[in-house]
Amino acid sequence: MKIIALMLTIVSSYCFAEIDLVKIDKSERRMYLLDNDKVVKEYHVAFGGNPKGHKEKEGDEKTPEGIYTLDYKKEDSSFYRAMHISYPNQADLDNAKRKGFSAGGLIMVHGQRNNLGKLSKITQRFNWTNGCIALTNSEMDEFMMLVKVGTKIHIEW
Repeated sequence: MKIIALMLTIVSSYCFAEIDLVKIDKSERRMYLLDNDKVVKEYHVAFGGNPKGHKEKEGDEKTPEGIYTLDYKKEDSSFYRAMHISYPNQADLDNAKRKGFSAGGLIMVHGQRNNLGKLSKITQRFNWTNGCIALTNSEMDEFMMLVKVGTKIHIEW
């Protein structure tokens, strides 16, 4: 019943918005959903434990920087629900190869770790992912409803 009420609120609030860009400001820990350069929705987000700078290799706990695409939704995620970011691109792969390591992958916008959603008031206060972008579960429901597969995501410090 709670989810239905949330969905009705979201639909009535944003029924005319078409999100064409997700913008991430890592320095402010903010996510903005934009429709024609107008901010429609804003979220506080969590990153990996080492967020400053561009992701270069697997395990560096960084979130990539640049323009990517949100290319598929994942409903069977270990982190509630998720949407995949198209990292690594060819430049990321070439850079990692040149430096002799793996670029990593599976970078997502996702909710809380399964069965721990009630802790989001605590977990969202610090950076806890391995390089992904985390929302609360209710925010993730809203995000998945508002953002279509194929939407660009611009991530910067």
